Amino acid sequence: MDKLKEIVVLSGKGGTGKTTIASSLAVLFRNKIIADADVDAANMYILMNPDNIKGGDFAGKPVAKIDSKSCINCGICMDLCRFDAIDIIDGQHNIDQLSCDGCTLCSLGCPEKAIQMEPVMVGKWFSSDTEYGKFVYARLDPGAENSGNLVTMVKHQAKLLAESEKMNYILIDGPPGIGCPVTSTLSGADYTIIVTEPSISGISDLKRIIKLSDHFKVKSGIVINKYDINSDNTKKIEAFANENNIDILGKVPHSFCIIDEISKRTIPVGQCRDLKEPITEIYKKITDYFELQK
Repeated sequence: MDKLKEIVVLSGKGGTGKTTIASSLAVLFRNKIIADADVDAANMYILMNPDNIKGGDFAGKPVAKIDSKSCINCGICMDLCRFDAIDIIDGQHNIDQLSCDGCTLCSLGCPEKAIQMEPVMVGKWFSSDTEYGKFVYARLDPGAENSGNLVTMVKHQAKLLAESEKMNYILIDGPPGIGCPVTSTLSGADYTIIVTEPSISGISDLKRIIKLSDHFKVKSGIVINKYDINSDNTKKIEAFANENNIDILGKVPHSFCIIDEISKRTIPVGQCRDLKEPITEIYKKITDYFELQK
């Protein structure tokens, strides 16, 4: 079996069409596991229409909890807490779990050992079947933290599935931006498809995500989505790519067909010629790249 290759679709900002490109590529790629690592705002499952087979809860960082029977209301924990998470309610010390940062200082400082750190379930992950292949995704609860760790879990489950099914590729729809979830997604990747748009903010964010990808020594290629809405900025992106020896994988025009199909919860590559031709070109360039690496 060929070495398992991890392809990540990223963008320096949200709203560039990253999930449209990733889901469309999922239709073309064979011998792959699909994964959605955008756990803070998962939406690829809307297009994939998954049939969930298995999954589980995801535990975030532990938070403090007071055993009221052991607590003597000495107030030491309140003095130690720097997050104002401890208050007195009806004469009893109480910890607001939403305010608790999980630093454990109150637990260490309690003379009665009345405070324990307990894990809190903050999300769920799923392994599923779809029309386009097996799909792993997760959904973090609103406002919950540790999304980077949940991304790592999604990637781990996808890799286990790919190895057991003897697949060649893992195709990952990554999160936007350059924060912790993105670095977790990039770690161990073999190729990064960076989706951008010809706007001032799009160009700025493109340069940031390219710099991050280079830091992880991951090969990058650029897809310019809605390239025809600003030809001057599209030329700037092409010039930047040429100066930095980065491939332009494809250019996707603005298309009402794509918008209409997505509104129907349909992956648009099958119905929209404006998308099918560039997606086919992107697919060919990536697979040719990996062929040359053998």
